[in-house]
Amino acid sequence: MAQIEGVSNELVRRARNAPFLEREDEHQLAVRWKEHRDDAALHKLAQAHMRLVIAMAYRFRHYGLPVPELVQEGHIGLLEAAARFDPSREVRFSTYATWWIRASIQDFILRNWSIVRGGASSNQKSLFFNLRRIRAKISQVSPDRNSREAFGDIARALGVSISDVETMHTRLAASDASLNAPVSGEWGEDSSEFGDFLIDPSPTPDVVVSTSLDSERQNKWLEQALATLSAREIRILRARRLQEASATLETLGEELSISKERVRQIENRAMEKVRHFMLQSHPEAFSHA
Repeated sequence: MAQIEGVSNELVRRARNAPFLEREDEHQLAVRWKEHRDDAALHKLAQAHMRLVIAMAYRFRHYGLPVPELVQEGHIGLLEAAARFDPSREVRFSTYATWWIRASIQDFILRNWSIVRGGASSNQKSLFFNLRRIRAKISQVSPDRNSREAFGDIARALGVSISDVETMHTRLAASDASLNAPVSGEWGEDSSEFGDFLIDPSPTPDVVVSTSLDSERQNKWLEQALATLSAREIRILRARRLQEASATLETLGEELSISKERVRQIENRAMEKVRHFMLQSHPEAFSHA
């Protein structure tokens, strides 16, 4: 595995030197993790598949996001796959993990590719990641087809409307513009900025009061939910989710003498407990979700 731009030599070296797993070894590691929550088994299973993560991240390098961040998101998908993998199924872990790794990286790209958020449905995601490829293929096969006809072909292939294709094409062809840019395209004494034409988003007084009351009530509910957690779960959840500068998994792992993967598991479990408590005790909080 050659060095990939933006990815540290150390990470590539560890991925390259990690042993390939035979089916039986892979199965045993998966069983140890699923049935006994053996962190060492999870680490070996994940490390053996970091090649897959790096290769997948490199495939999405053309979307303008740092490759190390794509690798990090792919690693999150890999751990999610490990958490959900059923070793009793007759399928290799790499086959199962590929979907989770790709999905994690694609979700990260959709969240960060533009400040203008696009659709997050499966059809919209497929349109975002396949529009250019399909249009290029159509142009090669039928170079005389106009844009409207090509958009129709793409819409039928991906199960979306032609207007969705046109909108996504515009988004991919354009770039985010600064609100401080001059409307006329040139600076002058009387030039206006795009931001000058935005409606004042400041809330009205009645909305401020209502929001304050809602915030107090939600804080009370949150404290009730936290009371159902263990001391370690509260420590991790507060450090990761309830303070302005969240602590890293590695920092908390060192503090609590556990692996960062274990910190992530405890965090996810604590969040599920909080959600369950809120749904059971205060269902009205989700009545308008």
